[in-house]
Amino acid sequence: MTSTRYTHQAPARRFSNRMYPSYGFQEVLTPTIYKQSLWETSGHWQNYKDDMFAVTGRGAQGGNDPGREIGQDEEYGLKPMNCPGHCLLFKSQKRSYKDLPIRYADFSPLHRNELSGALSGLTRLRRFHQDDGHIFCRPSQIKQEISRTLDFVRLVYQTFHMGDYRLRLGTRPEQFIGNVDDWDRAEAWLKIALQESGQKFHIKHGDGAFYGPKIDIILTDAHGKEHQTATIQLDFQLPQRFELEYDAPDLLGGQSASSAPNSDYSDTRTETPVLIHRAILGSLERFLGLLMEPKAVNWPFWMNPRQLIILTVGSNAQVRQRAEDMALQLASPDARAGAQALKASNYMVSCDNSDQSIAKKIVNARKKGYSFYAVVGERNLEQPAEQQTLDVSLASHPKQQDVRQALGAIVQSGSPTSNNTKATSTSLTIRQCQQLMKELESRYL
Repeated sequence: MTSTRYTHQAPARRFSNRMYPSYGFQEVLTPTIYKQSLWETSGHWQNYKDDMFAVTGRGAQGGNDPGREIGQDEEYGLKPMNCPGHCLLFKSQKRSYKDLPIRYADFSPLHRNELSGALSGLTRLRRFHQDDGHIFCRPSQIKQEISRTLDFVRLVYQTFHMGDYRLRLGTRPEQFIGNVDDWDRAEAWLKIALQESGQKFHIKHGDGAFYGPKIDIILTDAHGKEHQTATIQLDFQLPQRFELEYDAPDLLGGQSASSAPNSDYSDTRTETPVLIHRAILGSLERFLGLLMEPKAVNWPFWMNPRQLIILTVGSNAQVRQRAEDMALQLASPDARAGAQALKASNYMVSCDNSDQSIAKKIVNARKKGYSFYAVVGERNLEQPAEQQTLDVSLASHPKQQDVRQALGAIVQSGSPTSNNTKATSTSLTIRQCQQLMKELESRYL
């Protein structure tokens, strides 16, 4: 189960990584363990400690060694979220209002000490991965950033065919940090962004995080149970607690320069940025669990850990070797291209060289959920290496019509043995098969 889960994680993570430049995110990797003092600064130790794993370091047991490093003799905590680390990244350099917004994305593992009774398959774990992101911006940029994030959610959920989802606005809880005025202001900003998005939403009073209100994206599983996946949280508190600041022009009358144009000013003042927490997939394991349940073995090609299998006819050793060579060519099209291979796509291609009949092999390939299977026999040995073909059949895919259209475009562009794209089997050259896989991947089919 573990290997299957992480095989499915790879394309989902690649998709997110490809989207980051379009939305201005810089991917970072932050530590797993932080000192108690950092969690106290962020407020997590006071408000979230029961849901954290505490870690005792060597210094906390070490007696009175005078050579011990200052600050070493304290407890540590496994991070349940990335925001304190990203605040430290922002603070590591002097910032100007011209630099904002600054956007960090982080896929490192998170740990939360969930109650044992709350654990449930992939949907609730104690260790999980989240496409966690934080946006440091000026107040005048809040509306645009939240709007862009809602668009990002819409794009991702449409690509993964997740179906309808609900938007829920969580307001100030009983236990919170900061002052009521900041909370009211943050809630108003989120409400305006939701109203202008044109999407329906409902308010759940008291459901915000302890540091700020939030917009949650809610999906319903096949059993009717609701799960929170994506989230957008507006936070005025952590930037103040970490004393984050940026230089802004000092306008006449001392008014705020948050919305000032990008011009040069002789006088500057420091201001505190606003922090937007956002996760698009949310917990990757939970997202994949919800994705897996209705799909069973019927995965789109670009996410399928079983994309293509080559089936051999008979027990001829040369046929088996030819099939293995083809599998290698198809799995890594540019394996011999040196440094160019680093940019190449790799595909999940396997080979069935068993002594079972071809009919039995086809049945097994369909049961296991391969998108395609290809048949290779003795007749393929007669073909020159540059002209060798294999009979490719579409075995399992949720959008078969779209795949057949992509297949038809590739078949018609070459010199196919068969140009009937409605046929159950089509003869393709190795190059045509590579083109088909690249086309399906690029179109997220």
